Formats: sequence, C-alpha cells, structure tokens
Amino acid sequence: MKSYINVENGVVPSVCSLDCPDQCGLLIHKKDGKIVKIEGDPDHPVTKGNICNKVRNMGERIYDQKRIKTPLKRIGEKGEGKFQPISWQEAIETITNQWKKLISEKGSESILPYSFYGNMGNINAEGMDRRFFHRLGSSQLDRSICSVAGSKGYSYTMGGSYGTDPEEMTETKLFIMWGINAVSTNMHQMTIAQKARKNGAKIVVIDVHKNQTGKMADWFIPILPGTDGALALGIMHVLYKEKLVNRSFLKVYTVGYEVLEEHVSNYDPQMVSDITGVSVENIYTLARMYGEISPSMIRIGNGLQHHDNGGMIVRTIACLPALTGQWTLKGGGALKSNSAFLAHNTNALQRPDLQKKQTRTINMNQLGKALLKQVEPIRSLFVYGSNPAVVAPDATNVRKGLARQDLFTVVHDLFLTETAMFADIVLPATSAFENTDFYTSYWHHYIHLQEPVISSYGESKSNTEVFRLLAQAMGYDEQAFKDSDEELIQQALSNLSTPFLPDNCYEKLKIDRYLKANTSDLLKNINTPSGKIELFSKKMELDGHPGLPTHTPLLEESNYPFRYVPGPNHNFLNSTFSNNDKHIKLEKAPKLFMNKHDADKRGIEDGTVVRIWNDRGECELTVSVGNQVLPGVVVSQGLWSDLTGKKHLVNSLTPDRVSDMGGGATFFSGRVNVEVINQKEMV
Repeated sequence: MKSYINVENGVVPSVCSLDCPDQCGLLIHKKDGKIVKIEGDPDHPVTKGNICNKVRNMGERIYDQKRIKTPLKRIGEKGEGKFQPISWQEAIETITNQWKKLISEKGSESILPYSFYGNMGNINAEGMDRRFFHRLGSSQLDRSICSVAGSKGYSYTMGGSYGTDPEEMTETKLFIMWGINAVSTNMHQMTIAQKARKNGAKIVVIDVHKNQTGKMADWFIPILPGTDGALALGIMHVLYKEKLVNRSFLKVYTVGYEVLEEHVSNYDPQMVSDITGVSVENIYTLARMYGEISPSMIRIGNGLQHHDNGGMIVRTIACLPALTGQWTLKGGGALKSNSAFLAHNTNALQRPDLQKKQTRTINMNQLGKALLKQVEPIRSLFVYGSNPAVVAPDATNVRKGLARQDLFTVVHDLFLTETAMFADIVLPATSAFENTDFYTSYWHHYIHLQEPVISSYGESKSNTEVFRLLAQAMGYDEQAFKDSDEELIQQALSNLSTPFLPDNCYEKLKIDRYLKANTSDLLKNINTPSGKIELFSKKMELDGHPGLPTHTPLLEESNYPFRYVPGPNHNFLNSTFSNNDKHIKLEKAPKLFMNKHDADKRGIEDGTVVRIWNDRGECELTVSVGNQVLPGVVVSQGLWSDLTGKKHLVNSLTPDRVSDMGGGATFFSGRVNVEVINQKEMV
C-alpha cells in the first residue's frame, strides 16, 4: 500500500474524513513534510474539486497549538483541566490495570466504550475497537445518535439505504430538499441542483428554518417541527385524488398501493394544513408540481429523523417516488443515504465472534441516565471519535455522570475536549491524514482508499494502534489483535454480500484509490420481504408499528411555549471545529432564530441576548428576529464550545427520549421558553 509520508514537497491525493455525505476527493499540498494547503481534487467524478471551508482550513486544526502531543494524567479535580504528561507505557498500564481490577471486582460490563464517527475511516471507527471490546466482554454501545431512525424507516419502504445516484441528478427537473440545509451539510448536492436549474429544474426546500438552503430555493415552504409525515400524506391524498399516480409502476414494483389510496383519503389538505402550518393552497400546488414534473428527486435530510416520530416521517416520505414512478427515470427517486451500495463485511472487520457471552447494550442517547444509574453502574468509560459532553442529549446529566469520582474515564482525542476535561487519562489521537483507512460515502456511490500523507503528530496514535496496545497489555494473543491496518481493510472488503461491489474491490482500490458501486439493477435488488417497494409493510406491523404511513404527533413537554430545533451551522461539524479559532471566526457567534410575532409579544429585540431554558437546563444565545421560522418555533445552529465559560451548551435542553424506530435521538422534539437577560448586544 502507498504512503505519502515521505513526500516532503509536492501534491499528494487524499480523501475527506469528516462525517459528511460528500466525502470529497482532496489534493494535499506539502512543504518540508507539512500540509500547507488543502484543495479539492478536480478529477474526482462527483466532488470535482469543490470543497467546503471546514476541510479547506483543516490544516489549521491539525497544527493547532492546542492539539495534544503526549498522553496525559489528571492531577486536578474532574472538569478542572489540570493534567501532566506521562508516557504511553504508563498510560496503557494505568488503563489496563484499572480494567483488570474492575473486571475482577465488578465484572467486565462495568466498562463501556463510547464512540461515533469523528473520523469516518471504517477501520478506525469500527474495526480494532469493536474486536477489543467484544473480547473484553464490556457493555456494548448502541450507536444510534445520528441516522438510525430514518434508516430504519426508509428500509421498511425500500429495503435498505438505496437512493438516487448524484451523478444522474443533472437530469433531475424537480429537487425537493426536505429537512436538509444542503448548502452547509451536503454542498455538492446543492451544486448539482443549481447546475440542473440552469437547464430548467426547480428547487423546493421544506424546512423548519429558512437557512442558507432555503434562501437559495425557488420556493421555500416553512413547516412546523415533526409534522413532515403529515405533509407527505397530504401530498399522497392529492396525487391519488387527481390521478397523478403512476399505476403501471405501482402494479409492477410495489405492494400496498390500493390500501394506501384508501388510507390517505383521510388526510385531506385542510387537516394537513392545520397540523403542519402549510397552507391548503400550497399543499395542492406542491402535490401537483410533484405529480406533473419528472424526473423528480427528494433529498431527505438528517434532521427529520431526530423527532419522536422520526422513523415514520422518513418511511412516509420514502413512499412518494413510487407513487409517481420516479425510480425508473434517470435522476428520479429519493436519497436518504446510499450506504447500502457500499456495504463492507462488518463481521470480518468487527469480529463479534470474539464476544464470549451476551452483554448489556446501552443506548448512546441515554448516556446521562446510564452514568447516573445506581444499580450495576458503569465504572469506566472509554471515549473516542466523539465528544459526549457536548453532543449527547440531556447534557446536564451527562456531565453530572462524567464528574463521578468513582468513574474511571479515558478519552482518545486530538484536543482537550469538554469530555476530556473530565478524564483520568487522555490519549493523543492522530488525524485521518496520518492514518491508513478506507471510506464509504453515504451520499455518492464511491468507496475510497486513504494512505497516510503526513507523519503522526507528536506521540499521537490511531485508534487501531491504541487498541492493539490495550489488547497486548490485557494478554489477548489472538491473531485478530495483530492484524495490520492493511489486513483489516482486506478482510473488510473480502467475501462481500453486496451485489453492487466487485469481488476484487480491494485490489482495484489499491490501483485507482476510489471505485464506484454498480447500482444499475436497484429495482431488482429491493431487499424488503416482498422484494418490492412496500407502501404497506407487514414487517412494520410485526415490529409494532402501523403498516401504512401514519402521522403521530410529537410528545408534549410541560407547558413550554416553543418547539426547539438545534440544527447544524455552516463552519462546524457537530462539535468538531468548535474549538478552532479559524472556524469560530468564520461562524462569528451562536444565534437563536425567532419569529417576529413571538419576539414582539415578549419585548425581545433583534440582537438581544436571551436565556433559553426548560426543566433539563439552560443556555444563552443572541436572538435573530425575523420570519426565518414559524411562530411557536425557535432554532439555533451549531454545537458551540463552552470551555470559555459561556452558556452555549444547547444539548442541555434536548431530551434523551428515543425515537419511534431504532432507538434514535430526539434532539428536535424538545420544548423551551425564552426571555431577555441583558441589554441589547449587536450580532
């Protein structure tokens, strides 16, 4: 396998490791062995040389003076941030000696890993770590914080995460961006849509907030949070009523279209309007536009699934392309995720067979509850690829749990994050540019191979290196813990069950660096029980859900007047970059968007600092008053660091309930109140 570490001066290829749909091809400019510039690879077939400011300025993050260079041991109180450098040997011995003691006295399930995709490389995010914790017999983590509810809902309809090929979207004539701020979170989707618009395509955005994407739309439709499924059902009502459905497609490729027709007759536009805040006139206009313009493509956003009813919302929207027969048209269909086209051999990579007995599983959305549990409590937490003190819901209780004196916490990260401040041992992590790995996009249809482009920073080590050291110190001598990074990749890409990738995938990647899945036979590979698109799903009924798409209202929370949606911002990715000066300067300041009607009623002026609170916690943001949101809704953007002492912890407000499907997060289904706390401060 190639390595570009020894290229002191010049330009070398790479791939973006961020948890972002676009997964851009990159060119890394080096001088004296260091990165001096990051630009897009113009030869990449999808991203074509365009990249966002997040990765363009990644070099400043990699060489940030605040980056950890050595292992650290806490010498102050938890949360105080006082550490001293130690050797890797001392760090590994401290960790494993503590774990051996815990296993002997409390059992292996007293230890919990907590991770997510701070690095999207497959072997670093879900390889040697999974092997290690399976062998250790620790409690297992249900990694359901991001996309599981929507993926589950979409799969009930389509049989898996299969969607439209972005490379075919230049043919699309109608884009519906539903619950996605594509400008900030999927920029190439917007680039493609704008290119198609020059050929006559229309862009419709449906969202709770008129963000950058909404402002660029031909038509922006504001909607009340958690009511998107009702709007989709209202569209279906009109499509059937006005004979805008493609019955020949429905007969061949779907099941349940007749019972669905009867079912949606109950969702008349007036009722749907009352639920969603979308006018009756706009419901009819949108439905007719969708029924008459082809090919059409619905880009289903991440935010929709972060509701109590999030799985059903996505399941419902996923039915729409079948009604108008979009799946047979180039550029038609929908896209929630394309990850199923690039599925690797997870069993070979993660080795669940190393787990000797069944252990408890803890939902990562309920970390606060888990850490504060009195019976059989978690005694040790190992955090990597995530920053739960900021990103996990009900953050107040998460931090109470992290502050426990009897909790032995280890954090593997590039920086002293908010979570690391509570750690007993902190381990320095490599950036993705220092690692060997492979990447699979969940938007386009390409898989990428990553070779290291720079040497490890200081004494930092990759996840795979750390877990090999831990396995050795624990006395695990299985070959599974001796496999090299290259062997891990080879195992993950061998004996593939997907029909969309070739058997010699790894060999091709070593030559070409990226490879496209063959998705031409999608309709022949629908992995539902019927083998067809399921508008009615018997499996859903067996799993305890309605078999037909159905709107269920969000759960109510006390008497707080505002629905609160803490969305993403433009220059951070979750908490990544929120501690880097360059990205903070680009983003400027955290805001709370509020409707003018609500602001006037409470005497709140634009630019005022307000307190947002509920039973779970509070934070302080600068309000932006206008018509960007509907009355009764407030929206913030970004997970801002609170290491400066400012009250910017928006997840102190979010519920830790789980969604209707898959145990997903319900970040966007909370309620809050808002009040002025001090004098006007200009944004």
